[in-house]
Amino acid sequence: MKALVTGASGFVGSAVVRALLSAGHDVRVVVRKSSTLANIADLPVERVEGDLLAPASLHGIMAGCDALFHVAADYRLWVPNPEAMFRANVDGTRALMEEALAAGVGRVVYTSSVATLGIVPGGVADEQTKVSYADMIGPYKQSKFRAEDEVWRLIRAGLPAVIVNPSTPVGPRDIKPTPTGRLVRDAARGRIPAYVDTGLNVVHVDDVAQGHLLACLHGRIGERYILGGDNLTLAEILTLIARIAGRRPPSLRLSRHWLWPVAAVSQAYARVRPSAVPLVTWDELRMAAKHMFFDSAKAQRELGYRPRPAADALADAVAWFLAAGHAGQT
Repeated sequence: MKALVTGASGFVGSAVVRALLSAGHDVRVVVRKSSTLANIADLPVERVEGDLLAPASLHGIMAGCDALFHVAADYRLWVPNPEAMFRANVDGTRALMEEALAAGVGRVVYTSSVATLGIVPGGVADEQTKVSYADMIGPYKQSKFRAEDEVWRLIRAGLPAVIVNPSTPVGPRDIKPTPTGRLVRDAARGRIPAYVDTGLNVVHVDDVAQGHLLACLHGRIGERYILGGDNLTLAEILTLIARIAGRRPPSLRLSRHWLWPVAAVSQAYARVRPSAVPLVTWDELRMAAKHMFFDSAKAQRELGYRPRPAADALADAVAWFLAAGHAGQT
């Protein structure tokens, strides 16, 4: 199989490329002129230039490919101006999927996110949990929800696509890093002295990548599959990271209400200093009001998906940050 992978220089995308190569497949990757290629520099792949913000650049890039893995997305929880995010995540996805349909690609795997799924207060959500656009908090979730809608529309028009919804990936090669990667890095540094009562589903990035390949091989067209791992509270996550890094876990639990003024000041500063990232945002606090727990039983049952324990995923993430010099002792 020859596969085209978008977002191949990124965290999840480069893991998907490695999974495909390990399985013996030929890989063509789409990169932007501005892409940092450290994650794929040593990999035997064919490179082509393309940009979701420039749909014309996508014409013809799938020639000769049997499968498309659309992993690329603008993933930020702080976006002062969300227009570019919507253009990349929604308009870019639409253009790419229309190109795949026109090119007759045999199988498409679209990387969505659990961000588009519903939440069960006090429980665990799955692919069928009810949700609407009104439930989406912030531009990232809103843009991914609309992008997934575009994929569903084109599936009805004949696009042979399977949708995967990764939860919260952690692991090696998070060079940006992602918002979750920053959490792991800062916790390993001992720079998170407190926590709020929330929860996440944590999964190894390489298991998410393997789930993409399984979805391509065994997924049913027009179905979505959660690619997750273990449901953990933030306190449990920080405790695991502290133990891995040889530090004391944070013991101070904060009420979200105390953090609203911090978010206001932090966002105001980031608006006047575009290079700055807020310490915490209003959207993050709104999301933290619920435990974002998910069930991967459908992917395990239908795809043969088998994620490793979250503790192993966090250990690999901390080890990579330490080796990369991002989480040294302070």
